[in-house]
Amino acid sequence: MIVVGVDGSASAYAAVDWAADDAARRGLDLRVVHVREPWAAEHPLTAASDHHTLTERDGELLNAAARQARERRPGLHVITALSTGAVAERLRHEAQHADALVLGNRGLGGFTGLLLGSVGLTLAGHVPCPLVVVREAAPERFGEIVAGFDGSADAEAAVAYALEQARAEGARLRVVYGVRTPTPAPQPVGYGPIPWGVSVQEIGQRLAPWRNKYPDVEVAEEVVAGHPVALLARASRHADLVVVGSRGLGGFASAVLGSVSHGILHHARCPVAVVRTGGVSS
Repeated sequence: MIVVGVDGSASAYAAVDWAADDAARRGLDLRVVHVREPWAAEHPLTAASDHHTLTERDGELLNAAARQARERRPGLHVITALSTGAVAERLRHEAQHADALVLGNRGLGGFTGLLLGSVGLTLAGHVPCPLVVVREAAPERFGEIVAGFDGSADAEAAVAYALEQARAEGARLRVVYGVRTPTPAPQPVGYGPIPWGVSVQEIGQRLAPWRNKYPDVEVAEEVVAGHPVALLARASRHADLVVVGSRGLGGFASAVLGSVSHGILHHARCPVAVVRTGGVSS
């Protein structure tokens, strides 16, 4: 099931479109969720001409989002849910049994500053499923998905999710490794940053198992010198999705919980998926 959070903002409606497309392509249900903060008044003190209660407004918001999804993808099974509580906590709960959690990058009400403050830091890399952040409605499709790769466990999970998306969309996958000066440090057994001076051929060898698992997906590798934010932001200009691991080593170290992740989420021109180990079903 794909879960999408809505709050009436423009980016939330763009997230509904992305989530509906993803659910339809992958044969999954779509769950549309609105989180109502517990201190919100049932009867707002503002002068409203329609005099609707907050519950009525929330219902209208959910119905509009569900209607949008059904119109975009006829036949899609869509359910709605109104949840009350702290936004990050309720969304984390929704993500427990989801195949992906989809959100807009800017919000209203409970989602204000979602990816710029504590709520975003709580969610990114801390939900069990991929977190997809949608900036705005895509003006066109490019048929390409980009994944940041550095050999870490979460980067492997990101590649797995990117391949699933590429297969579902009929798109090609471009795997980007950013070459940066390595910092010696102990690494988890079985993983490690790809060494300085790595070649495209070496990246290809690391990705060989994934090619074998997804033989129907065109995969291209790219080794580029530069900062991960700049590299991925540049690649996002002609991509339908950028996928990064929640924690990385080498070129994409701290790709979610530090300045690199914030840079990607701020500057990417397309949706960004943040994936952690164990967050992609096999």
